[in-house]
Amino acid sequence: MTTYDERASLSDLTTTADRVRRSVEGVIEGKPEVVRLSLTVLLAEGHLLIEDVPGVGKTMLAKALARSIDCSVRRIQFTPDLLPSDITGVSIFDQQRKEFEFKPGAIFSQIVIGDEINRASPKTQSALLESMEERQVTIDGKSYELPSPFMVVATQNPVEMEGTYPLPEAQRDRFMARVSIGYPSPQAELEMLDIHGGVSPLDDLQPVAHAHDIVKLVEAVRSVHVAEPVRRYAVELVSATRNHPDLRLGASPRATLHLLRAAKAAAALAGRDYALPDDVQALVVAVLAHRLLPTAQAQLNRRTSEQVVTEIVQRIAVPTAAQRGAGPVPPSGPVPPVPPMPPAGYGQQQPGARRL
Repeated sequence: MTTYDERASLSDLTTTADRVRRSVEGVIEGKPEVVRLSLTVLLAEGHLLIEDVPGVGKTMLAKALARSIDCSVRRIQFTPDLLPSDITGVSIFDQQRKEFEFKPGAIFSQIVIGDEINRASPKTQSALLESMEERQVTIDGKSYELPSPFMVVATQNPVEMEGTYPLPEAQRDRFMARVSIGYPSPQAELEMLDIHGGVSPLDDLQPVAHAHDIVKLVEAVRSVHVAEPVRRYAVELVSATRNHPDLRLGASPRATLHLLRAAKAAAALAGRDYALPDDVQALVVAVLAHRLLPTAQAQLNRRTSEQVVTEIVQRIAVPTAAQRGAGPVPPSGPVPPVPPMPPAGYGQQQPGARRL
């Protein structure tokens, strides 16, 4: 493993990101765009929500990303009887010392895997709100800082709604991006049988980067330049969701910030110290769609939030190189493929959902 000093260049640091990406792709076959988005969210200091049907590798993706980095990892299986103190921790009275001692919960890890997050009660789900936004936990009036880097990778099954509690919008807004892995291609599934048929590839997966390297990568992402026209373009995309006739809830200012951070991380992964409109376009569906609520009429017409965002991208004019003032910027190629998103109804509150 390689660690870098304060003078490390952007190209040196992206080498670490490539090692992590190849490590995860060795476990998740045929889904390079999903792996790249997961790494983008990590470097943008965000949190990832993975929604898909059972058996496509949601938890496998989260575990592979966690094991590829030499850092603390905790997995939380969300159930209806899970308590908030099981996540954040609890103060226990020490009989010998005659004082309360704080016992940290599972949230005090650098990568937290929340499996089936929508199976816990809203009270337990709310235990993640402060940690995901402020990267701290407050217990008995005292705040405890969480380690760095810190990322929550949550999974949920959106087609089995019996005994589940849909995530509130306040919590969905704290996830930087949502991704659906989708079914593999026949060739990728055939390769999966060869690789996973005997032993799990997670058993042999070794860390290829240290937590210190990820911190340096995050610092490099912060230094990526975003020209004012590109920032204005991101604001126009988000603002268009707030007055769209097919949406009753648009994206928040937090969504704009997340979109900008994700675009900077995508630029850094591409070896650039400046962001392009293509970086924003490639991420806008994954970053915005899960925050939007279609109107009742749009739902009757089977209009999804992903379709609405795609139409907005096609309607908003893209700033040119001259407008960006970036000088001799290389011509941008085709927009990278966006990871497949869940079909209509994913992540929306289900009227028929019953609590256990």
